[in-house]
Amino acid sequence: TQELAGFDIDRSDLHPTLFEFQKDIVVWALKKGKAAIFAGTGLGKTLMQLEWAKQVHERTGHNVLILAPLAVASQTVREAKKINLSVNHIRQNEMTDGINITNYEQLHNIDTSEFGAIVLDESSILKSFTSRTREQIIDEFRGTPYKLACTATPAPNDHMELGNHAE
Repeated sequence: TQELAGFDIDRSDLHPTLFEFQKDIVVWALKKGKAAIFAGTGLGKTLMQLEWAKQVHERTGHNVLILAPLAVASQTVREAKKINLSVNHIRQNEMTDGINITNYEQLHNIDTSEFGAIVLDESSILKSFTSRTREQIIDEFRGTPYKLACTATPAPNDHMELGNHAE
């Protein structure tokens, strides 16, 4: 059995705009501390990962980094505003306390030691298991206590891809 690294939270502490199934998923992911959400398009993956990040930051004081594809980062910042959440879009290593987002290509410019939580948006990027980006993500966040991988791509059936997400 896997040791739980997260914490319990009451569903009523989550943002009221989340659907009940989204709250269930966020509660589960927070309890695990290290989890993956494979949620199809339109199921609210972005809101779930933002709520997860918010709760981790508020409960632990850890700064959270969201890594996302380039086109998705600005969209996530806009989505966060809908739930009264501020997300800092890092463009030139201007990290702030709280929740920050940048694109995967900027990871080499980020001081990852500033973060106690990582969210991989569109974590299907890990499919390329020999890629330099994948190796960098695993190396940089190996000791990070809170981890969340999110993708709208269906849950992987390939053992290597499942292993990459687990690692």
